[in-house]
Amino acid sequence: MTLELALPDGSTRSVEVHRVFNAGYAGRAQEEVAAHVAELAELGVPAPDTVPVLYPVSPYLASQTDRVPAQHDRTSGEAEWALVVGDDVTDPLLTVACDHTDRALEVHGVAWSKNAGLDVLGRKAWRLSEVADRLDDISLRAWVRHGGSEELVQDATLAALLPPGYWVDLLRERGWLVPGTVLLSGTVAMRPGVDQFADAWRVELHDPATGDTPDLRGRPAPGADRLTGRPTATGRQARWTWPGSPAGTRRRP
Repeated sequence: MTLELALPDGSTRSVEVHRVFNAGYAGRAQEEVAAHVAELAELGVPAPDTVPVLYPVSPYLASQTDRVPAQHDRTSGEAEWALVVGDDVTDPLLTVACDHTDRALEVHGVAWSKNAGLDVLGRKAWRLSEVADRLDDISLRAWVRHGGSEELVQDATLAALLPPGYWVDLLRERGWLVPGTVLLSGTVAMRPGVDQFADAWRVELHDPATGDTPDLRGRPAPGADRLTGRPTATGRQARWTWPGSPAGTRRRP
């Protein structure tokens, strides 16, 4: 898979993906993460040995496709940022992303669930160096849609997550800061009472310093397969749509 990413200055970067990681339990307040691990263990989700966690993911799962296969109706997206390492490893890129996760499989193994769905990335990116001084002010939000109604399901700033610099240092230490590496950040908490198994998702990164927030809206294409989602990933916002699902909500790692 080759990612095509447009930068604010009008240039583009092509990055052939060779290695993908999904971060997990990556909240900056690790004492809260530890409490969440215990809570999830009570729900049957296997606890990791240490936190935060890096889950290796098959490189072919990194995508900018307009279709997301969903094996059944207990899958959902997660609002995340993604670090993309191109030819110049000293100049990584930051874009919006969605880790599409199989919740039914998650209770048997988080690593398995991460490899059961696509990691969809946006088509536009920032140079990390250009936003590094204001990362904690950048917001990360997601909405779900049920029928014609859209509801906010995730709302935080990047201050809630371990910063990109933490992962850059870790990748460098382990010899993985090489061209073609993609790392997804892990996600932020979902709002209580919101059904994440939705007809559609919309995810955005918003930079208040520039007002940069592309807004994508729409509906699933007519005649979509019942088990197939239709994502679009444009700008620093990505939007996913897939057919209906049962009621119910569940917190995630």
